[in-house]
Amino acid sequence: MDVSGGSGQPRSENAEPTEHPAGPTAPTTDGGPDPADAPTAPPETEASPRTGKPSPTPSAEEPTEPTEPTAGPETDEAPETATPEDTRADAPADAPVSDAAVPDTRTDKPTDAPGTSGESEGRALADSGMSKGRPPQRPKEPGGGLLMGRPFGVPVYVAPSWFLVAALITWVFGGQLDRVLPELGAARYLVSLFFAVAFYASVLVHELAHTVAAIRFKLPVRRIQLQFFGGVSEIEKEAETPGREFVLAFVGPLLSLVLSGVFYLAMQPVEPGTVPGVLLAGLMVSNLIVAAFNLLPGLPLDGGRMLRAVVWKITGRPMSGTVAAAWVGRALAVSVLIGLPLLNYSGAFGGGAEETGGGMDTVTDALLAAILAAIIWTGAGNSLRMARLREHLPELRARTLTRRAVPVETDTPLSEALRRANAAGARALVVVDADGNPLSLVREAAIVGVPEHRRPWVAVSGLAQDLTDGMRVSAELAGEDLLDVLRATPATEYLVVEETGEIYGVLSAADVERAFVRAMARPS
Repeated sequence: MDVSGGSGQPRSENAEPTEHPAGPTAPTTDGGPDPADAPTAPPETEASPRTGKPSPTPSAEEPTEPTEPTAGPETDEAPETATPEDTRADAPADAPVSDAAVPDTRTDKPTDAPGTSGESEGRALADSGMSKGRPPQRPKEPGGGLLMGRPFGVPVYVAPSWFLVAALITWVFGGQLDRVLPELGAARYLVSLFFAVAFYASVLVHELAHTVAAIRFKLPVRRIQLQFFGGVSEIEKEAETPGREFVLAFVGPLLSLVLSGVFYLAMQPVEPGTVPGVLLAGLMVSNLIVAAFNLLPGLPLDGGRMLRAVVWKITGRPMSGTVAAAWVGRALAVSVLIGLPLLNYSGAFGGGAEETGGGMDTVTDALLAAILAAIIWTGAGNSLRMARLREHLPELRARTLTRRAVPVETDTPLSEALRRANAAGARALVVVDADGNPLSLVREAAIVGVPEHRRPWVAVSGLAQDLTDGMRVSAELAGEDLLDVLRATPATEYLVVEETGEIYGVLSAADVERAFVRAMARPS
């Protein structure tokens, strides 16, 4: 998630956010009249978004110096989102309105009247960090190592850490082969390397079982990655029911058990003291260990997902299942950290301390246990964070995050456009043609680069970004659907439209980003 840049709804330290924020602004330079002290005209009736036209623009010889939108000190807090039934018809009655105010782009406007601190022209509209704001991103084509293929259309990557563990397996298994088949000599390491590749091929089959089940349940799979301690199937959405979640988790260990049985049957006609016999025995035992380990009831293991599904079924809340399975996973991590070296030292895995390599083997066991415990602990924490994300994603709604906007024609001077925005209590500008059809969006980052004394002679069309199909966002989008649309067309601003095609406002990527971060920080 990209959390760089962007700013939240500015306000004083003790001010509470409005229920329907229109988007963030940033602090500006001090000085200038206080809008709160300026006289205001009586509220005017605004025209329909389809019929309202911009007022005539001033000539270049007689520029109009606008009163700016203002804001209080910037905070790190993101705007609160509103409930689905909230509307935008409750604009504040004390919003500054002038005789030159133009009609807003919609009749149901957000409550985002300018603040009360004095500022320089147009800074509240311009300085919201939009040049840095981006919707939470993920790469369109996932990486993560060497691409090996695309079974079932899912890319399979081998992480660089796999080569380290392959070398470790080759060295350890080669030492065991030297005791069992001493006649192999140096060739034992070639046999050991074959075993490492075959073992990870079994892990790939385990992950493919998860992938096939996910595809069967119409869940998108981003990629499969083989890494240091096994493999990971990155499924982008959670199962809709606890029953599907249980099946999705169980098929991996089940297939590892099946593979262990297949290798056991293949061992029967093979001589035990031969290379094929040793390889088949090693693959049988390793798959049995993979199945047993993954059935342990703690996240991020498959057994933890099965436990999550059971608790989800009992409580009716997937988050309750995630919390329970994650804490069991953390307890499991502590048990591995302490218990694994003790079991190995006591001889539970074959041979006590006197038969092992002494102190060096003890240090190695402790190091491997620490790495494994860290992976389990981190995975449990990541599972909790992802569950919190999925629980709060529905709070991201385009309708409640959209900024109010005013339409301006292409030749409108920037100073006049900012004056109109201030008068209408808006924080975004939409460039329209003579018929009121949207053409482009004025970029806030571009406004920042225009000195105040030049703004009366700079047309808004020179600061605007042309609208593309991907920059038109439905006001009804929310949650993952909203994020998917923003990811498909990265931009700093988006035009939000109603189902009828009417302009609803402008959505800032920075607003979405900060609401996203705020939702993630909120307790479940």
